[in-house]
Amino acid sequence: DDELQTDGNRSGHFQNGELGLAPTNEAVIRIIAAQLAEIGDQFDKEIHGRVVNDLVQHFCNEHLSREEIILHMSRVVRELTRSIPSDMEQEKAMLVLAMVLTKKIMNTVPSLLHRVFNTALNYMNQQFHNYIVEMVSA
Repeated sequence: DDELQTDGNRSGHFQNGELGLAPTNEAVIRIIAAQLAEIGDQFDKEIHGRVVNDLVQHFCNEHLSREEIILHMSRVVRELTRSIPSDMEQEKAMLVLAMVLTKKIMNTVPSLLHRVFNTALNYMNQQFHNYIVEMVSA
């Protein structure tokens, strides 16, 4: 029920007219968000435009289902993980790459915002849900 926003803030939900937040450590969430953003900045430089353009073409193809796009995105993330030298956990690298690719696609074609965001969110929930929960609770 508690959501991590892209800026590192948690969203809240109204309960009895008041904004209610789940009891978590805000400082921990902000530290994790800052670390992921720093890693993302490093990876951002390594991702070539053709990779982004290829993903944009998949998102623009309305004949492809969300599942087909998720499969393609998963393949691209795995390939990029192998090509970017990193001594960090593979799941963390893949999560950050997925977020960076999502940002790059939306910056390239802002009109795809809704489709890209929903697809990327589903991809990350499918692939990294347990990892994110462990990272926040650690």
